[in-house]
Amino acid sequence: MSRGQFYLDKSNAKLMGVCAGIADYTEIDAFWVRLAAVMLLIFVSPVVIPIYLAIAFLADKKPMGLYSEEEEMRLLRRMERRRARKGLNFAPRGTSSHLRSDLSDMDRRIADMEAHYSNSNSRLAAEIDSLR
Repeated sequence: MSRGQFYLDKSNAKLMGVCAGIADYTEIDAFWVRLAAVMLLIFVSPVVIPIYLAIAFLADKKPMGLYSEEEEMRLLRRMERRRARKGLNFAPRGTSSHLRSDLSDMDRRIADMEAHYSNSNSRLAAEIDSLR
């Protein structure tokens, strides 16, 4: 059975998503993978840290399309909280508040276009008549 590609799992991440990604890839609970990583660090070798960092920087992040809807919403909320902690007032691209803002802006622009085309514009009508 093919497991597919390994990805960092930022939705269930505690640090960088390496252990959560390994857990997702191997279908083992993330708690046990994290516990094994800590045990390796304590009892085997501090080489675990550079290996962990190498995986964190070299592996691809899990594409949003592979997350369940619940995981995706959890990830978006986490991103919004991080932005709020950093003091950034704008919503990050792709979050629900950013999407709501984009939709509100599009609704306003569509309403403006409808108003422009539905109102009788006598000047425009005069220019069209002059062209005939």
